[in-house]
Amino acid sequence: MSVSYRQPGVVLTDRHFTVPLDHEDPTGETIELYAREVVASDKAHREDLPWLLYLQGGPGFGANRFVGRQAWLGRALDEYRVLLLDQRGTGGSTPLTRQTLPLRGGPAEQAELLTHFRADSIVRDCEAIRPALTGGDPWTVLGQSFGGFCTVNYLSTAPEGLRAAFLTGGLPSLDAHADDVYRAAYPRIERKVAAHYDRYPQDVERARRIAEHLLGHEPVLPNGYRLTAEAFQSLGIMLGGKEGSHRLHFLLENAFVRTPQGHELSDAFQEEVQNSLSFAGHPLYALVHEATYGQDSRPTDWSAERVRGEFPQFDAAKTLAGDGPLLFTGETIHPWMFDCDPALRPLRDTAELLAAHTDWQPLYDPARLAANEVPVAAAVYHDDMYVDADHSLRTARSIRGLRTWVTDEFEHDGVRAGGPRVLDRLIALARDEV
Repeated sequence: MSVSYRQPGVVLTDRHFTVPLDHEDPTGETIELYAREVVASDKAHREDLPWLLYLQGGPGFGANRFVGRQAWLGRALDEYRVLLLDQRGTGGSTPLTRQTLPLRGGPAEQAELLTHFRADSIVRDCEAIRPALTGGDPWTVLGQSFGGFCTVNYLSTAPEGLRAAFLTGGLPSLDAHADDVYRAAYPRIERKVAAHYDRYPQDVERARRIAEHLLGHEPVLPNGYRLTAEAFQSLGIMLGGKEGSHRLHFLLENAFVRTPQGHELSDAFQEEVQNSLSFAGHPLYALVHEATYGQDSRPTDWSAERVRGEFPQFDAAKTLAGDGPLLFTGETIHPWMFDCDPALRPLRDTAELLAAHTDWQPLYDPARLAANEVPVAAAVYHDDMYVDADHSLRTARSIRGLRTWVTDEFEHDGVRAGGPRVLDRLIALARDEV
């Protein structure tokens, strides 16, 4: 049963759907999907509005919970009825967490389940629910980051369901193994860290001092997170967003407080760090992140951790033995996270089995993409920390008719931080208006 309600300027409707867990077995087990329909208040009566489906970044995050016409949504509502889908396993869509996964059984059963939570299954979910909403008409898709990966899978497997496609920071390599992705990522991360220290040179000493303290103490944060030097380095994930460098700076500036026992990490610092590092709200991100790159018989095998060994400048202990700046890391998942984070500890064996999985199916069809007829426009951020621009541009050249907008005006979160401008530009590109 759908329920409608209002926020300023919009009418919202909760939508619920039942889809197969495994689309290859349509009569087997099912899961529930949740999505929020949004329409402008003055257009709510119109039945002729085209649909725009939003696919969130991640993997493992539910769709944005907007209030009113925030960010890109206001531009979309000028002409679309928007569906904010919680992708399977997230938000209200049969969420998978340390609390719910044990319902499947042990680690082997959990890992097998998680193989059905990649882009291919998400796209088949979209195609399963589209007829009920559009009457069978194609819809437009906006894919942010991992949502863009899903959109390229959509173009590869079900382009007949698409009227147009807009991608923001989400053009994946069509054939790169996870190792290739991370070999390209670490130099980008290093550039982002260098830019941060250029902006805030005082943070060089602050970061070193915190890391030195952690190498000797490894405190347990109030939520049970064990804060190691490597975990502290992973705060560099902030540097991929528009305000990330500033947020990291403010976090570092008051890390210590003087106590009767000496200098300790302040409660305020520990509170903010645990909120930034915990995967409690999005454990799927840690579990299936590297699996999003699996497309053949090779296991991902903790790719980010292995490839990091090729970049010794990221080793905190070696850095602190000298006088160089501590390097933060970025969008990388490591096995130690499943030891440090209480939200992930019960899932460590499951994660190991996924890392060893050797039966990944291809996600993209180069031949079909080369014959594409769907209008597609993509924003490629010039030095995106999360998605390699060179990989993205190679893919862009492989999709017939795709138009790119390469810009250094925005970071990876441009579609959110840029208000209506990014989506407006992509709509104009897809329509050949610019």
